[in-house]
Order: sequence, then structure tokens, then C-alpha cells
Amino acid sequence: MKKAENIIVGISIGDLNGIGSEVVLKTFEDSRMLELCTPVIFANVKTLSFLKKSFESTTVLHGIDRLDQIVTGKINVLNVWREGFTLEYGVNDPIVGSYAIKSFVAATKALKEGLIDVLVTAPINKYNVQSDEFKFPGHTDYLNQELEGNALMLMVQDNLRVGLLTDHIPVNEVASHLTEALIRQKIETVKQTLIQDFSINKPKIAVLGLNPHAGDGGVIGKEDEEILKPVIKKMFEKGTLVFGPYPADGFFGSSQYEKFDAVIASYHDQGLIPFKTLSFGNGVNYTAGLSKIRTSPDHGTAYDIAGKGIADFNSFKEAVYLAIDIYNSRNEFAEISKMPLKSK
Repeated sequence: MKKAENIIVGISIGDLNGIGSEVVLKTFEDSRMLELCTPVIFANVKTLSFLKKSFESTTVLHGIDRLDQIVTGKINVLNVWREGFTLEYGVNDPIVGSYAIKSFVAATKALKEGLIDVLVTAPINKYNVQSDEFKFPGHTDYLNQELEGNALMLMVQDNLRVGLLTDHIPVNEVASHLTEALIRQKIETVKQTLIQDFSINKPKIAVLGLNPHAGDGGVIGKEDEEILKPVIKKMFEKGTLVFGPYPADGFFGSSQYEKFDAVIASYHDQGLIPFKTLSFGNGVNYTAGLSKIRTSPDHGTAYDIAGKGIADFNSFKEAVYLAIDIYNSRNEFAEISKMPLKSK
């Protein structure tokens, strides 16, 4: 098993006109981070050296041209591109977006090939990254294509974990996506993730209803009674500790979430609004259900404060910590799974 200090953390740099470079470099100003892992930023060392002056970062960067040149104890920057281009903080620029994708695609390839151990992604702008070569709503959809498994967005902050049945789709399409197969798949993914990635042997999972008051017995929509409840019942009867559907409005305010190892919301804002309210800027977006590990901070490009040196880097630092923790948990789970049962 690889020791924690040797874990290679690949980092895609995100939108360079946003706060990505600032939160990445500030995270590794603390030299203790280099005792936990070896970072490799997929970007260009000259570009980052130029940008770090604007927020007075003290990080020392080590440029490399190949991944076999990685040096432990240094902040490695793999030169994914050589050419220079115009950067302007706070500007939504498709050219800058294309470099964010160059970084991300190169980092994903390295992750897929086992040249890095985990991937932490800085924020992109979902609009300016679109091109003929990249037609995905965001990181998760591309990773789902490239890596084995079924991707699920799981927001994490300490013992608060919130997953989604549906993520980046319009609200008026949510109900039509809630099929028995999808619900079963998402619950199974969360269950397996809690076991292998968070070392919880018998996880308890709550599912939030789609409609107000979870449909109120069918008075306010029938999806909860006719789709969600039967799937939850079947899975519970077969041994999965899944409960619900619960009315979403009072679930978090009453601290009911504290009784569960994970909560699965029916749609994006139903889960992320309470999560971001409770996590106080320390939340992490984990792409569960894949063969490899990817985390990211729970915020976007923050164009309004980019380049001002005031970005909070705690969420990005927590994303690095979580990636390392999950890597170690997966290794431990794999070792335990290989051990034969002792005969009496």
C-alpha cells in the first residue's frame, strides 16, 4: 500500500481568470501539505509564476515536462502548454476556457493511466469551456465517460454527506428522470461509497421526497408514493438501510440529517442549498461511484473577487484532504477484501 506522503495529487487548474490558481497555490503555501502528498498542477509554470504575483503567493514552483520528472516535496507544475495567452481576472473568455479543458483532459488521462493517484479540480466556467472537442455540462459528465462506474455527485463536509438522484438538469425535467432503475443505482452507489470510501460498514441512508411534504400521500404529486417509496421499501427489505422519502423542508432544519450517514436529494438545489448553508465554505464535491478518485471545492470561479488575493482556499484544501483520505480508505478496503476468512 502506498504511504500517504507519497500520494500524487493531480490538480487541474480550472479557469485562470477566476480564483482557481489562487486557492491552489495558497493551499500549498503551508509546507506541511507537502508532507501529506506530492502535488502536480497541470498547467504551465511560467503562467502560474506570473499569476501568483498578483496575490503575493510565496509558493515555489517546480516546472516539469513529463510525469516521470515529479519531485517529492515540491509543487510540481506539468507544462501542458507552452504558448502564452492573454489573461484578465474576472473575464469570461472562451480562449481561457479552452486552456482549462487542456489541463483537465491531460489530468484525467494521467489519472486513468495511474500516473497520478487522485485528481482535484479547480473551478471551470461551464459556458466558456464548450467546444467541438468538449461538449459536457461539467467535469463530472466527462469523468463518467472516461472512468469506469456510474458518477454521482456527493457533497461532503465532515459527517454531512449529500448525494443527488439528478444533478445538472432543468427542474421541469426532474420528475421524468426518476425511474426505478436510476433510484436503485444511486442508492447502491451511495451505499458502496460509504462502505469502501468512508469505512462505514452498515451505512444508514435517507432519501428526500420530490414534492412538498413528500407528496402528502399523493395529494401533492404522485412520484413519491408511486416511484420513490416502492424502490426504498424493496431495497430496505433486501438489507439496505435506506429510509424515506422524507419531506425536504424540515429535514435539515430539525437536524434529522444527523441520524444518517448520507442523504440523497431528488434534485440539485434541494440538496445543495442546505449543504452549502451548513458547511460554511468548507464543503467538498466528491465524484462518487467511479474507478478513480476526484474531488473539487464546492464553489465556482468567483470572477468578482478573482485576482484580489482574498479568496478563501479552505474548500480546496479540504478537497485535497478528502481525496487523500478516500485513497487510503479504498486501499484498506481492498486489502481487507482480499483477506481470506479464517476457518474455525
